[in-house]
Amino acid sequence: MAAEIPLAAGTLAAAMGGRLIAGDSDHYVTGFSIDSRTLATGDLFFAIVAARNGHQFIGAAARRRAAGVVVDRAVTMPDGSESFVIEVADTTRGLQDLARHVRRESGATVVAITGSAGKTTTKDVIAELLGSAHRVVKNRGNLNNHLGLPLSLLELRHGADVAVMELGMNHAGEIRVLVELAAPEVRVWTNVGEAHIGHFGSADRIADAKAEILEAADERTLLVANADDQRVMARTGAFPGRQIRFGLSATADVRAVEVEDLGLAGTKCRLVTASGERDLRVPLLGRGPLMNVLAGAAVALDLKVDLDHIVDTASRLQASAKRGAALRLPKGVTVIDDSYNSSPSALKLSLDVLSRTWATRRVAVIGEMLELGELSLALHQECGRVAAASRLSRLMTVGGPSARALGEAAVAAGLAANTVTHFENSTEAAAAIHDQVVSGDVVLVKGSRGTRTEVVVAQLMTVFG
Repeated sequence: MAAEIPLAAGTLAAAMGGRLIAGDSDHYVTGFSIDSRTLATGDLFFAIVAARNGHQFIGAAARRRAAGVVVDRAVTMPDGSESFVIEVADTTRGLQDLARHVRRESGATVVAITGSAGKTTTKDVIAELLGSAHRVVKNRGNLNNHLGLPLSLLELRHGADVAVMELGMNHAGEIRVLVELAAPEVRVWTNVGEAHIGHFGSADRIADAKAEILEAADERTLLVANADDQRVMARTGAFPGRQIRFGLSATADVRAVEVEDLGLAGTKCRLVTASGERDLRVPLLGRGPLMNVLAGAAVALDLKVDLDHIVDTASRLQASAKRGAALRLPKGVTVIDDSYNSSPSALKLSLDVLSRTWATRRVAVIGEMLELGELSLALHQECGRVAAASRLSRLMTVGGPSARALGEAAVAAGLAANTVTHFENSTEAAAAIHDQVVSGDVVLVKGSRGTRTEVVVAQLMTVFG
């Protein structure tokens, strides 16, 4: 196991290419923060210049007993402050440079994950599968951008030997920056979908941006790629390192065959790998999580985790909050809480799960999918047609004109008009739950973050809990 990496003021300043302008060079830190409201005693506070200028909160950080502060300009510390001060040219760059230093010093293997859907589930699955053989750290929550990733990498100072990091993006060039930061030995590319398509204009451009995960690799680097995704496969041919492909396709190296959908009980299949075959049961809902487990199995096998352990761990996986968890409420309603976020491809997978349940009545609460740009109306209408084919008893749409268009397209495709109701926001939808849902229903709740469909989940838990 790797040793703890001690980080004192002098070491921190050198790693960031800055200078210690106040305080003791032997003053150690216990954590890192970019938010003075959540800063803990002993943390190092970075005054990030973004939508708000972090230098405005230096005083607050000192009052919360920050060990030190990182600034890019002259500052006046409050009287009596014991915080040391490091000056750098750019505080964001300083945070990233420090993360690079810790990542190098740790000697850890870094696994980086990109994709349009399922990144967080894949991250969590890989971390679970590796946990028996390795000491693992992973991104907390969705700390996966140019600030969150370095904060996550700094956790390597505690001696982990593997870091599992998801890489987020909504514009071209962002994955390139994150790959340069993380320098991953293992790269995982889950899929290409329509998430953030409003910023790109087409799925092919999204794929080109995701393909930045292939950059700065060498012959020792491993790529774990989705054999079933044509856009992924079209961009991986020139990868200089090793490749393991996962999926349902005959070309996959880690493959699921004889797949059986079990509705709310998940899926089961025969897992085929170079290390052998096993029966595999995944309790997470739908084909999407099954693919995430296949990706995780590919990584775990390469990092010397036993196949039997992989299968056993996979059988005990639990969904993360708001990411497809099945909530069985006391008064007879089951909620599929997928309210964290949404995209057209992810919504279709969720509707497929709902359609395979054995419930007498199936209800879908679908929030508007954001960041789809000029394609928003057409993509919502396409999802409306999928909803119509999903054996729904009721459809509730939430949001603006695109969400309304989803419901209208479902009616045009055959769903009875009197079973479709549109709401301008999630608060209105939640207030109408009494009229839309009855005991015995299975209710899917899914929407982009901006639609706040978790409000509907909370109301369902209040009414039927």
